[in-house]
Amino acid sequence: MTASLQSLVVGTLTLNPAFDPDTLSYTADTTNATSKVTATPARSGATVTILNGETPVQSGGTVTWSEGENTLTVTVENGTTKRVYTVTVNKGAAG
Repeated sequence: MTASLQSLVVGTLTLNPAFDPDTLSYTADTTNATSKVTATPARSGATVTILNGETPVQSGGTVTWSEGENTLTVTVENGTTKRVYTVTVNKGAAG
């Protein structure tokens, strides 16, 4: 069984590198206060858990960024298989 994401979208942020199901670590920069996070598993039946630091986020829900570095962790589980994706979001001061 495969535990991977089909897509990972963090608002309008550009993931670096571009999303690939086999790449587990990303960075993004923002001045936005919040972003909507959507994580779609590659297989139906797989579960997706999203954390912004320690705070749980629903897929399709909104994340509030703190100034500085934020760690978004997306865990995909399918049966006994598990894969963890990490996005480090750096929030700079707006304007």
